[in-house]
Amino acid sequence: MSEPATRNASGNHGSWTPEGEAFPAVTEEGVIAALKTVFDPEIPVDIYELGLIYAIEFEDSGKVKVEMTLTTPSCPSAQELPGMAAEAIRQVPGVTDCDVEIVWDPPWDQSRMSEDARLALNMY
Repeated sequence: MSEPATRNASGNHGSWTPEGEAFPAVTEEGVIAALKTVFDPEIPVDIYELGLIYAIEFEDSGKVKVEMTLTTPSCPSAQELPGMAAEAIRQVPGVTDCDVEIVWDPPWDQSRMSEDARLALNMY
């Protein structure tokens, strides 16, 4: 008799194996792809290409920790962007939880943007 499939915190189904339930492994590519879906409402470039993501850490349990910054401490989206990033990451297969921390050191500057972001914003 097989065990029923259950869901992890992000709603993804695991699969049953003789050793127990197994969830897909979290990948850096998957997390980055999720971050690229999050846009600052005032800037038509995603937060990853803007260079706002400083660090991504993975735990064996499927939890993801992200350190990010904002373009300025007075950013009008300061309350929204970390939650939007965390929610996007929680949709990645294998992610069980996500913690997004805002950091200010080092301060963000335009040199952190990708070339694509600079072209989109005419800042090259």
